Amino acid sequence: MTKYRREVFNDEMLTRCEEIMRNVCTDFGADLIEFNGEGDHVHLLVHYPPKVALSNLVNSLKGVSSRYLRQEFTGRVNRFTMHGRFWSGSYFAGSCGGAPLSIVRQYIEQQKRPS
Repeated sequence: MTKYRREVFNDEMLTRCEEIMRNVCTDFGADLIEFNGEGDHVHLLVHYPPKVALSNLVNSLKGVSSRYLRQEFTGRVNRFTMHGRFWSGSYFAGSCGGAPLSIVRQYIEQQKRPS
């Protein structure tokens, strides 16, 4: 979630965010299987190796994407008061080992992506 759940993302920003996060995942030896988002948050389905600490992966995803998105979408990001932060300090991670991937993918695809 963006800091204070501001409606920051549009389709162009989400497309770029996905590209950045896909590259970060690759650097960690992980696969970004599905990505989508709404105006104030993103959903990712990531397959990552057991040797990777989830907190390290999430911190890198947030840090790197924040840096690039601030540089590339300065006007849009600066319109929202974020008190120096782009992302909220929290995140939700759930295991989907028991659920069919098709169900998780469908949930992510059905997010109401802004235009």
